[in-house]
Amino acid sequence: MSSMMSVLSNWLVNPRRNPLARLHMHAVSSRLRKYGLRYDDLYDPYFDLDLSMKHQYLPEDLQAAQTPFRGYLSDMLALVKKESAEREALGALPLYQRTIP
Repeated sequence: MSSMMSVLSNWLVNPRRNPLARLHMHAVSSRLRKYGLRYDDLYDPYFDLDLSMKHQYLPEDLQAAQTPFRGYLSDMLALVKKESAEREALGALPLYQRTIP
């Protein structure tokens, strides 16, 4: 039963298989291109991004060059996690617990 639900949920969100997911992806992509944003920019837990507050679109030539679904945060997050694990393995305090002597 759970594998069937997993297959169904994968189909629902996959733009290559589901035409509605493809339409949604194009709508989000065109909106993000207008402002020069990427999908990763929408995931800020401390700042609610309201696109209606931006009053200027990018010029058409810059909009065409945008890649809204090319991620950049996951690589940096992996690097931070790796450095944090290395710091812990060496016995150093986490950065937020350090004090200046």
